[in-house]
Amino acid sequence: MTSAWNKRPLAVLVVLIAIHVLAHIDRNMLLAFSPAITKDLALSNAQYGFLVGAVWVLSFGFMALFMGSLADRFSRTRIIAAGVLIWSVCTWASGHAQSFGQLAVARFFVASGEAALVPSAVALLAELFTPQRRGTALGIFFVGIPLGIGLSFVLAGSLGAGLGWRSTFTVLGVAGVLIALGLACLRDDRAPAPGTVGTARRGEPFVAQSRAVLGVMGRNRALQFTVIGFVLVHLIFAGFSFAQLWMVRERGFDAATIARTIGGVQIVFGVLGAVVGGMLGDRLSRRFAGGQASFMALLVAVCGPFMVAYRFVPADSPFFYVGMCAASFLPLALYGPANSLIQGLTPAHMRSTMAGLTMTVINVFALALGTVVAGAVVDRLGAGGDPQALTLVLLATDVLALCSGLLFWLAARQLRLGKARVDLNVSPTLAH
Repeated sequence: MTSAWNKRPLAVLVVLIAIHVLAHIDRNMLLAFSPAITKDLALSNAQYGFLVGAVWVLSFGFMALFMGSLADRFSRTRIIAAGVLIWSVCTWASGHAQSFGQLAVARFFVASGEAALVPSAVALLAELFTPQRRGTALGIFFVGIPLGIGLSFVLAGSLGAGLGWRSTFTVLGVAGVLIALGLACLRDDRAPAPGTVGTARRGEPFVAQSRAVLGVMGRNRALQFTVIGFVLVHLIFAGFSFAQLWMVRERGFDAATIARTIGGVQIVFGVLGAVVGGMLGDRLSRRFAGGQASFMALLVAVCGPFMVAYRFVPADSPFFYVGMCAASFLPLALYGPANSLIQGLTPAHMRSTMAGLTMTVINVFALALGTVVAGAVVDRLGAGGDPQALTLVLLATDVLALCSGLLFWLAARQLRLGKARVDLNVSPTLAH
C-alpha cells in the first residue's frame, strides 16, 4: 500500500468490503449447495454437520488469533492477500473433492485463510479512519456478513443452477486468486502513533504478543466488559441456527415460505443494522459520558423487549415480525461500535491480535459451544415431552445475549469514571 493509498480510506474500505463479501460467499456456499453436495458425496447428516460446524470452528477460531499476531508484525495487506490466496485455492479444491475426507481438509484450510481477513482489516480501518468515524467504517465493513450469506444462496440458485456446485466453486476460487495477486503488490505503510516520529511500533512473536494482549485485557476492565458483552450477543446467532426449525415445528410456518422470509430479513436488517449501528454509534456516543459503550447498552435495551416478545406472541401478530427484524438488526448493529471501542482501548501494535482474540472467543464459545449446548438441551427437553422445547431454549439464548447490555453498561461506567482511556487522537494525515 503506497502512502497515497493511505490518503484514500474510502477506497480501502470499498476494497475490504468486496473481499469480505467474497469471504462469506465462499464460506456459505457449502450451505447454499447442501442438497447437491450431500447427495453427490453421499454425506451423512453427521458428516455434513461436521463440515459446516466443527471443521470451521477448529480452524477459523484458533487461526484468527495467530493471523492477528502476524498482521501486527508484518504487512497487513500481504497477510490478507495470503489469506485470500489460501482460501481461494481451497475453495477451488472443494469443487474437486471426491470424498468426505477431501472436502473436510479443503474446508479446514478455507477457514484458515479466511481467519486472516478480519483481524488485519479491522486494525487497518482503525488506523485509516479517525475515532469519530471509525465505528461507521467498521460497521460498513461488516455489511460483508449479511451480503455474503445472501449472495451465496442467490448465486447457488442462479449461476449454480446452470454450472453446478463444482464449477461454481472453481469460478469463485479463480476469482479469489486474481484478487490475492493484486493485493500482494500493495505496501502497508503503517502510520506512527500521533505525536511521534519514525516508524510505527510492530508486534512481538506469537507467544509474546498473545501474552501482551492478555495482559492489556487483564488490566483494562472496560475492555474486558466490552469483549465479553460482544461475545455474549453472538448467542443470537447460536439461536438462529434453530430459527427455521422453531418456526416450522412450533409456530406452524411452511418451510419454504419462512426460509425466504428469514433470508430476506437477514439481508435487509443485517445490512441496515451494520450501517445504522456504526453511524449512530459515532454520532450519539459523543453525547454520552460512556461513549460507544453507553450507546451499545441503549441499543440492547431498545431491541431486547421486541426480541423477547417475539417468542410469545402469535405467529400472525405484527410483533412477531418486529421481533424477527430486531434479532437480525441488533448483532450487526453492534459490530461497528463494539469493534471501534475495542480497537480504541488497545495499543496500536496489538490491534490485529486483539481482533483475532475476539474472533476466536466468539467462534469457540458463542457459536460452537453455544450451538451444541442449545441443541443438546432441545433434545433433552423434547425427550421429556415438552412441546415448546425450541421456544424455551431460544428464549434462553436471547436472554443470555441481552445480558450483553449489562456488560456494556459496566464498560461505560469504567469509562465515565476515567478508569480506561479510549484512543481519541487524530492524525492530520488520516483525518478523513
